[in-house]
Amino acid sequence: MKVCTDACVFGAFANHIVRRTPNTIHILDIGTGTGLLSLLLAQDTAAFIDAVEIDNGAYQQAQENFNSSPWKERLSVFNTDVLQFQADKKYDCIISNPPFFEDDLRSDNEEKNKAKHDSSLTLQQLVHAVDANLNEDGIFFVLLPYHRMHYFEMEAKKAGLFVDEKLLVKQTTKHDFFRSCLSFSRKETKPHVVTLTIKNNEGVYTDEFISLMKDYYLHL
Repeated sequence: MKVCTDACVFGAFANHIVRRTPNTIHILDIGTGTGLLSLLLAQDTAAFIDAVEIDNGAYQQAQENFNSSPWKERLSVFNTDVLQFQADKKYDCIISNPPFFEDDLRSDNEEKNKAKHDSSLTLQQLVHAVDANLNEDGIFFVLLPYHRMHYFEMEAKKAGLFVDEKLLVKQTTKHDFFRSCLSFSRKETKPHVVTLTIKNNEGVYTDEFISLMKDYYLHL
């Protein structure tokens, strides 16, 4: 559960957009896990990043990963529930890979349940947390299962958050879409939609995947 391909794709998607918005100074990572998204964003920006993680074990791992990175002076992690998190600022960018398998079978492992199900943070609560912490010109990124995308868009719209860009991801050309990477702002526009296929039918990474991920993977 520490690093998965779709989370890496999501981080690269967010970085591609953030690089076009140089005034991104403060970033909030909701449910950072072991810190993957914060580290990806720190690699490509000069922003100061606050990461929030409710699970103590994941928090400790994120802290260790941050302290071992070249960007540790710009990375902070807080072991708390984002619904209780109180910052002294609004954020230019918020990113989240939330627990979302709410309709799937649950594990006997409670830590896995917190990481993969919405028992610790529902999608409605995530929208509320983003609305409370995002500044008026800010960007919000979220990674979701494809089948939850339209539901989340409707919930976000109720809070005045509108989709700007979508990256729809499938494993191969033979598979259906399984993940959606979304960016939101407080300005309603027509969304820009692109697709990504991770591997071709022979199991080899596609050129589009390599182009997106080459700055983050050691071997491509």
